[in-house]
Amino acid sequence: MGEVKTISQIIESVSPYYQKKKGPEATHTLVYDSSSETLEPVYFFILDLMNDLGFAPQKLVDNFSSTPGSGHFSEMGSKATMMQQQAGKIMGDVNTVLRSVLNIVYDLKEFKMRLQSYEGLKSKKKEEQEAAVLSLKQIWMDKVDIAKGNSSIKAMAFGQSGFQTLIDAFLAAKDESLKDSKGNEIDLNDRIKRLLKPRIIEFNIWLSESEKELRKRYELEKDYLKSQVNSLKLYSRWVRPYLTAAQNLEQKEKLREPALVKMFDTIILELTLLGKKKLDIAGEAEGGNFPKDFTSQKFLKDIKRNYYTCILVDFVFRGIPQRVGQQSHFAFGGRAEITFKAYALNDDELKKFEEELTKSDTNDVLNLIEGASTESLGQLQKDIDEFLEEKPKEDKKEERKISFKDAFEPFSALFGAYEGKSETKSTKDKPKETIVKPDNWIEENHFRPFVAGAAKDKVFDIFDIYKKSHGMMSFT
Repeated sequence: MGEVKTISQIIESVSPYYQKKKGPEATHTLVYDSSSETLEPVYFFILDLMNDLGFAPQKLVDNFSSTPGSGHFSEMGSKATMMQQQAGKIMGDVNTVLRSVLNIVYDLKEFKMRLQSYEGLKSKKKEEQEAAVLSLKQIWMDKVDIAKGNSSIKAMAFGQSGFQTLIDAFLAAKDESLKDSKGNEIDLNDRIKRLLKPRIIEFNIWLSESEKELRKRYELEKDYLKSQVNSLKLYSRWVRPYLTAAQNLEQKEKLREPALVKMFDTIILELTLLGKKKLDIAGEAEGGNFPKDFTSQKFLKDIKRNYYTCILVDFVFRGIPQRVGQQSHFAFGGRAEITFKAYALNDDELKKFEEELTKSDTNDVLNLIEGASTESLGQLQKDIDEFLEEKPKEDKKEERKISFKDAFEPFSALFGAYEGKSETKSTKDKPKETIVKPDNWIEENHFRPFVAGAAKDKVFDIFDIYKKSHGMMSFT
C-alpha cells in the first residue's frame, strides 16, 4: 500500500498551477487547548461561519483513533461488533436469495431453449418443423420414456437383440400410422410396429400437454424471479444502515502516533472541511474588478470552466474521552489544532480532485467492498432484464426495467456510485479520466489571480473572526 496522501497533497497534485506554486495561497493555524471544553463548539462555530459566508462546506475526512486501553475503545469496539454481526446475518440472507436467483436464471434459460423447439413446430419451413420434432423426440426418450426402465426404447434398442432399429423407426415415424415425413409407410416387422404405435401416441399426448405445462412453468419461474429480485431490494435496504454504521465505527490505525500510548486514555479525531464559492464573472465585471467586456453574453457563453474560491479547514483534536454520567456516550476535552488553507481552483481541478480522492487510500475499505460485490453482481444484469421484461425490441427503450442492478441500488450508493450512471453500462467500462488543462491567457491573468486574492482574504477573515471571538493567543 502506497503512502496515504492528505487532502492538501491531493489538491496540489491535481492542479498544474499548484504543482508549480508548491503550496496554498495562504495558511493560518489556531491551537486551542482546554481540558474542560469540548471540540463540538469549535467545529460547529467554524462550520456555521463558512455557511454564513456562502462557502457551503462539505466534510471530506472524519477519522478517529483511541488507545486500546481506554474505555472509549471498548465501547466503540462493542458497537462496531454489533453492527457487523447484524450486517453479516442479513448478508447471509442476501447470499441465500442470490443463489436462488442464479438457479432460477439457469432454469429459465433451459426452459427458453426447450420452448424454441415448440416454436419450431409452428414454423412455415418444413426443415425447421422436422428438426423441432426430432429434438422433442430425443427429449421425450431421455426424460419420459427412460422411466420405463428395460422396456424403454433406448434400453431395448441397445440391450436386446432384434430391436436395433427401434430408435431410428421412432425418430422417422410421423404418427401412429407409422408413416415417414414423406407419407410413405415405414417397412418394419410387426413386433416393432406393436411397440412403436403406443409410444407414438404417448409422445403426441406428451407433446401437446408438455408445451402447456412448460409455458406455465416458465411464467411461474419469471414471477418467482421477480419476487426474489424484490427480496434482494428489501434486504439491501435493511443491511445498508448496518454496513454504513460498521464502517463509520472503524478506527483508523495510527501505530506510530506518539500521542496514542496503549494504556493511556486518549483519543485523536481528524476532520476536514472543504468549502467553495463560485466566481461571479459578470458581477465582478460590473463592480470594476474585470473589464466591462466580461459582462457580455457572448463572452460568458464562451467560458469553458468556472473558478472557485476554496477554503480547506483541517481539525486535529487530541483529547481524553470522559463518559457522561452513566450514559454510553463521551465528552472530549483537550487540544484542538485547526489549519485554514486558501486555494483557487477551477471545474477541471475539482473534478480531478474528486477522482483522486475516491482512488486514495482513505477509501480503501470501500474499494475492497466494491470490487468484491458490484463487479460480480453486474454479470447477471443482462439475463435478469431479459427475463423480467420480455418486450419487443422497439418497446424496451420506453419502459424502465426492474433490473438486478436496481436490487442493489442502496449498495451502489454506499460504495460511492452516482445516480447518473447508465443501468446498462458494463462494469468493465471505466469513466474517462479528467485531464486538467493549463490556464489560458484570460484565466491566468484575470480569473486565477482574482480568485486567489479572494481566497487569501476569506481564509484570513474566518481565521481572524474565530481568533477574536475566543480570545485565542496561540496562532500562526
